[in-house]
Amino acid sequence: MRRDSLVKPARLIGTVAVLIAFLPGAAGAQGVPRPAVEFSAGWTGFADDGVVSEGIVGGSARWYATPRVSIGPEAIYFSGQNHSHFALTGNITFDVLSPVNGRPRPVTPFVVAGAGMFQTRETFRNAPFTSTEGAFTAGGGVRARAGDRVTLGVDTRIGWELHLRVNGFVGVQF
Repeated sequence: MRRDSLVKPARLIGTVAVLIAFLPGAAGAQGVPRPAVEFSAGWTGFADDGVVSEGIVGGSARWYATPRVSIGPEAIYFSGQNHSHFALTGNITFDVLSPVNGRPRPVTPFVVAGAGMFQTRETFRNAPFTSTEGAFTAGGGVRARAGDRVTLGVDTRIGWELHLRVNGFVGVQF
């Protein structure tokens, strides 16, 4: 694997890590919603000679920079036949509705965009092959409160490597 192909994702991950390190203190000082961790599962359809369907599982973390804008990392694992994918992105999420008194509304629509890396692992004639490239996703969804600290939601995104993704998630604010 070429060194150049690792430098850009490493810089992105480093930048996201630095931002994450400083956000919890800033978020508490501004009276914004609490940080959240979300666990997701769903379906992805890749464009090929038709649609290639694959299951996905993953997770993300979000820290609020303002009452309606949050940022954080997301990791997704895609499971396919004789291959798999892994995506790591830094996301920015915009809540369409403002929180009330620092608490999310009962239902909050949102838009999300992210950039990072996309890795594919395949086996050809019993020999492994791995490729890593840049990635992005963009889309939106809705999250609903299911308790004081728990949210449930669904989102859909389009991304590169060209795919359509639909997933549900469970979130916990801490």
